[in-house]
Amino acid sequence: MRFRQADWSEPLIFELGSEGRVGYQLPGLEPGVRGKADPDSLVPASLRRSEDPGLPEVSEIQVLRHYMHLSQMNYGVNSGLIYPLGSCTMKYNPVVNEVLAAHPKILGVHPMQSEDSTQGILGLLFNLKRYFLDITGMDDATLQPAAGAHGEWTGIMLMRAYHKDRGELGKRTEVIIPDSAHGTNPASAHMAGFKTVEIPSGPDGCVDLDALNAAVGPQTAGLMLTNPNTIGVFENQISEISGAVHDAGGLMYYDGANLNAIMGWCRPGDMGFDIIHSNLHKTFSTPHGGGGPGSGPVGVKEALAEYLPIPGIAERGGRFRLDWDKPKSIGKVHGFHGNVNVALKAYTYMVAMGGEGLKESSELAVLNANYVARKLSKVKGYELTYDPGKPRKHEAVLSASPMLNDTGVSALYVSKKLLDYGLHAPTTYFPMIVPEALMIEPTESEPVEALDAFIEAMTEISRLAYSNPEEVLSAPHNTAVTKLDEAKAAHPKTICLSWRRFCALLRDGE
Repeated sequence: MRFRQADWSEPLIFELGSEGRVGYQLPGLEPGVRGKADPDSLVPASLRRSEDPGLPEVSEIQVLRHYMHLSQMNYGVNSGLIYPLGSCTMKYNPVVNEVLAAHPKILGVHPMQSEDSTQGILGLLFNLKRYFLDITGMDDATLQPAAGAHGEWTGIMLMRAYHKDRGELGKRTEVIIPDSAHGTNPASAHMAGFKTVEIPSGPDGCVDLDALNAAVGPQTAGLMLTNPNTIGVFENQISEISGAVHDAGGLMYYDGANLNAIMGWCRPGDMGFDIIHSNLHKTFSTPHGGGGPGSGPVGVKEALAEYLPIPGIAERGGRFRLDWDKPKSIGKVHGFHGNVNVALKAYTYMVAMGGEGLKESSELAVLNANYVARKLSKVKGYELTYDPGKPRKHEAVLSASPMLNDTGVSALYVSKKLLDYGLHAPTTYFPMIVPEALMIEPTESEPVEALDAFIEAMTEISRLAYSNPEEVLSAPHNTAVTKLDEAKAAHPKTICLSWRRFCALLRDGE
C-alpha cells in the first residue's frame, strides 16, 4: 500500500504530567519593586484567586510535544492530498507568497498613510488589478471584497445598480440560476432583493437551453453561472446562453470559483459575461478556510464600471492615487483596500508563474482531475454521471450510488473511511444533482504518486464495502475521535466545549 494507516490518538493535556511538575519559571523580583519582593503583593487582594486555577502540571517539553502533535492533527493542503472547502480549489501556497507578505516594508505600511507615502503598495495593488483584468477579460475591477461570497454579493449589487440607473429595477426582479450552482448564488441574489428562478441541467450536466429560453424575459435581471460548472463540465454553448440573456436585456454573472480550470485558455469576458468575481484565495494559491481571510475581487465590463465600490486605485502620469470620483458607486464594501495581505500573496503567485505558467497550471489541474475520474470510474461501486465519456475540467464528481445500492455503504461512509488512511475526504453530497456525490478536485499541485495513493485508498474502500461492509460503516477507527452519533453531536445540548465535561463523559462511558 502506498498510503498509511492514520493514528491520531492524543491524551488531554490534563492527563499528562504528575503532581508537582512545573513547566515554567517566573522572573525574580528585586527587592524595592513597589517596596516588596512578593509577586502576590503586586495584585490587589480583591483580584486574587481564592484557590489555584487547576492548571495541568506538566513540563515544558510535554507542553511543546502536546501542542506540536495537536498541530499535526490539523489537516491542510500542506499535510496531504485534496483538502476541500465546499466546491473550492485548495492548491499549494508557495513559500515565496509568505515571504513577500511578511516583508517589513509591507507589514509596516498603515492604510491611513498619505498617497505620497504609499506609492509602493498602491502600485502593487494596481498591477494586481491589471493582471486580474488580463486574465478575466474585464475592463475594470475592485479589490475590496473579502471573499468569494462577499464578491458575489458585490457583483449582484452592481447588477442591481445598473438596472436601477436605467429605470428597470422594478420590472427586472429575477435572477436565473442553474440547479448545479453553488449555494451562495441564490443567497447573494436574495440578499440583493431579487427572486431566483432555478433551471435544470440537461443530460450532459450543462444548462438546458430550452429551459433557459423559457425562463428569460423582460423580468430577467441576469443569469449566474460558473463555467466549467460544478459537474466539472465546460458549458460549450456559452455563446448561445449569453446571447439569450443579453437579448432579454439581462446581465451575465460569472461565478469565478472554477476559474482554475481555464486560466490562460479562455476568458469569461470573451464568453459574454458582464460581471465576475474570483477567489484570489483559491485560484491564485493563497490560504483560506476556517472563516478567512480571503479575497474576492470583482471585475466588470465598461458599462458597469461607474458603479464599482469606492475608492478605486488609478494611475496617472506614473503616480498612483485613490479614485473617489464615482457618483453612481454602490459605496464601500470593505475598509480601505480589502484584505491586502491575501491579495499580495496572489500577486506574488501571478508574477512568479507568468502567463504561460498560469496556463500550464490549468492544464495540469484538468489532467489530474481526468486521471482520477477515469481511474475511479472503473472501480466497482463508483460511477461518473452526466455524460461519462465527456472530459472533465478541474474536478470530477463521482457517484457512490451503485455502492450504496449493492452494499449499504454510502458516500458519507466512503468519506469517513478515507480518514483511516490519513486522507481528507473530498466534498460529499455536492452538487446535489448528483446522488451520493463525491466531488474530487486534486488541482495542479498534486503529483501522480499522490493521486495514485488516493485512488488506491478509494479502491480498497470499494473492496471492503463489498467484502466486509461493517468495516466501512463503523469508520473511522484510527482518528482521535471515532464514529460519532451525528445527530447527537450537532445537538446544542450535547456539544462538548469543556475539557471537564469531556472528561466526565469519558468517565461515564459516553
